[in-house]
Amino acid sequence: MSLIIHQASRSMLDIPSDPLASVVTLLKPAVSISKMVEAGGQWLVERHDMTSPFYCAVVEGQCQLHVTGRNPVTLRGGDFVLIPHMQGFTMSSEVAPPPHVPRLPLETGPGRFRLGVPHAPVDVRALVGHCRFDTPARGLLVSLLPDIIHVSGQRRLTALVPIIHEETSADRPGRAMILERLLEVLLIEALRSGSAATLPPGLLRGLSDPQLASALQRIHAEAVGVLSVSEMAKEAGMSRSGFFERFRKQTGRAPMEYATDWRMAVAKTLLRQGGLTIAEIAMKVGYGSASAFGLAFVRHEGQSPGAFAKNKRG
Repeated sequence: MSLIIHQASRSMLDIPSDPLASVVTLLKPAVSISKMVEAGGQWLVERHDMTSPFYCAVVEGQCQLHVTGRNPVTLRGGDFVLIPHMQGFTMSSEVAPPPHVPRLPLETGPGRFRLGVPHAPVDVRALVGHCRFDTPARGLLVSLLPDIIHVSGQRRLTALVPIIHEETSADRPGRAMILERLLEVLLIEALRSGSAATLPPGLLRGLSDPQLASALQRIHAEAVGVLSVSEMAKEAGMSRSGFFERFRKQTGRAPMEYATDWRMAVAKTLLRQGGLTIAEIAMKVGYGSASAFGLAFVRHEGQSPGAFAKNKRG
């Protein structure tokens, strides 16, 4: 008997063929917090055990950002930072306050907070936001992205953040859809603004390699098609072994491992959205039968497609 889940809110046809756009679309970003932060004097904010994506646009002034496991970064007016997955961070004035000094922010209005000495002149203003990725394939998709993006002088980015903040603070018709689209644009702008020379292995580093970009585009655009390393290597003008090693070095995954991971990310999204049978989903992600797809899904996820869909629906 075919398994049919509840009606989908976004169909497979809505997933773009462009690799970066397709990943951001599947992530389904949504705003959870947006606030204007003003600070003066010595101040410090600490957050631990956080897993929500974080972004910050510094409007004016200068401060220090220290993400757990990374070197401190100085943020200046016009800077934008995006951290798709974060366990903890410290943000502070250039000279941090002594230990044990009260650090609680003071809410001065809806979505506005004050840090530091209450009567000290404001020397830092920043728009800070947290969002969530409403996707069952969050871990896999985030693993394709850099740990941190820090860019300066990108006016398109610093112009988007105030619009998101304004929309978050208002209660107007269409708010959720507008915020989702604005966040998608923000993420794409941020991700494509990073320097290719400093990127870790992943999707962006692979796309910055002209000989691999076409292969990645094909993987993301043709989830239903038949892919082979030999054919992708031929299209890239490389030997099979040379293409295999270069792909693995630049993306952090072997070509077919990457293709399988992407197909499973699409499959998990379709299973959660519903409206399609297991057999129909199998065809949409390149498997000739429901049984072949089921075996591949169990190997990848440790459970059957039906069990996954049932758990997500519950």
